[in-house]
Amino acid sequence: MSEFTHLDETGAARMVDVSAKDVSARTATATGRVLLTGEVVELLRSGEVPKGDALGVARIAGIMGAKRTPDLVPLCHPIALHGVKVTLDVEDWGVAITCRVKTADRTGVEMEALTAVTVAALALIDMVKAVDPAAVISDVRVEEKTGGKTGLWTRP
Repeated sequence: MSEFTHLDETGAARMVDVSAKDVSARTATATGRVLLTGEVVELLRSGEVPKGDALGVARIAGIMGAKRTPDLVPLCHPIALHGVKVTLDVEDWGVAITCRVKTADRTGVEMEALTAVTVAALALIDMVKAVDPAAVISDVRVEEKTGGKTGLWTRP
């Protein structure tokens, strides 16, 4: 079982000890999409979503999600976040969400970036579900990470 970092010698789940790792500047960028009807796209563009500022709510929800990642993802380390930027771009098919997270710590922020995108998407759906109950979260993924032992990684 020792080849699995999150399992101890008995096979039980454990949090990895990162205390021996060097502190380094680390970033992660994740993206995702919320697929929406043309009607909702027009409401977002005109600012006339019945519940209010759907994009603003989603942006704040994404930032809050990044900050709460270790409360939501088992075995995820609580780390200090030094920056979280959530961008929502309205496209003809729906909303493209991008999140970039920064820290200077002993472990990366990929999970924080993924959580931010997902929570932003969930908040957006909550804001538009009365108009589009069939909205879909799609393609949530890490696009790039920097720092740590592996340095720069970019999605091929």
